[in-house]
Amino acid sequence: MTSKGGFHLEDNLLAEASTFIQLCYTDWDKADQVESRLAEIKEQIARSGTYEHTYEELAYGAMLAWRNSNRCIGRLFWKNLHVIDKRTVATEEEIGKSLLEHIEYATNGGKIRPTITVFPQESDEKSVQILNHQLLRYAGYKTDFGILGDPDSLSFTEYCQTLGWKGKGTNFDILPLVVQFNQNDPVLINIPEELIMEVPIRHPDYEWFKDLELKWYAVPIISSMRLEIGGVSYTAAPFNGWYMGTEIGARNLADENRYNMLPAIGEALGLQTNKASSLWKDKALVELNIAVLESFRNAGVTIVDHHTAAQQFKIFEGKEQEAGREVTGNWAWLIPPLSPAATHIFHQRYNNDIKKPNFFNRKSN
Repeated sequence: MTSKGGFHLEDNLLAEASTFIQLCYTDWDKADQVESRLAEIKEQIARSGTYEHTYEELAYGAMLAWRNSNRCIGRLFWKNLHVIDKRTVATEEEIGKSLLEHIEYATNGGKIRPTITVFPQESDEKSVQILNHQLLRYAGYKTDFGILGDPDSLSFTEYCQTLGWKGKGTNFDILPLVVQFNQNDPVLINIPEELIMEVPIRHPDYEWFKDLELKWYAVPIISSMRLEIGGVSYTAAPFNGWYMGTEIGARNLADENRYNMLPAIGEALGLQTNKASSLWKDKALVELNIAVLESFRNAGVTIVDHHTAAQQFKIFEGKEQEAGREVTGNWAWLIPPLSPAATHIFHQRYNNDIKKPNFFNRKSN
């Protein structure tokens, strides 16, 4: 039996599996099947050092990981997660095809579907890595005149260029996918333009807003985290919900280390941008967020404002309380970046203990 520092890894895996299986089968009113299922798992671990989830276990585990995500305000919809099982893929081509299918399925013509695609579990024989932070992400370029595009993507853009990728050199070039199977060389996969839904950002009251030439992609698909279920780790499990407007309007397009659009908007609004006490940033920020929300709605793309998201989270809290479960949360992440004190979350405190199943940074334990 494998050990590490006197600690038996198989024993730990079996303990994690036992906790998860008992949770699952109790929720399914199948507690009488726990003993036989754990016997199967114990035999698999003894034979191979790991075990495999059934599809039902995988799907429910992914849903629970969403329910347990302390940073997520959108957990009310955890039962609506669409789980795509791609644990049998064996080539970079199959991985790439599956990722493109995820983008198309999740986008759904703008009616965003919460989706996760799960690739083979981590093992000594098999490893799947998606090197992108998100499946859809804009490139960032260093130029003689400053940074063009998304500054957050500078290093990954340069890495893609070393692999042979060439962008168009605009502010909104979608980066390619980069996947790695086992110890093979990373492979670039370009995303067909017809799969990329983007929303031009316009303001309902200011015609000049279109001259800023802003846009954003419709679906945030996180691909840099690993999914852990019952002690089994899935290093490639990209997932998405839909955007909360402030993610785009108060962070991606507003942060000084991102697109930093507040000065240009403030000036166009005729605000006193040289005087912090004029609250020009606040005014510009509100107008930018109005533009994002209205633009997505006019384009028929699912989005939620931060006040509605907070109300939905309050409903989630109530449902969890009714089920006898404590709501854990990371307060600093749950409060929206715009007018947080106007939501009930600002005035609450949450236990930030980590429950499993859950999502973790790939290098984290």
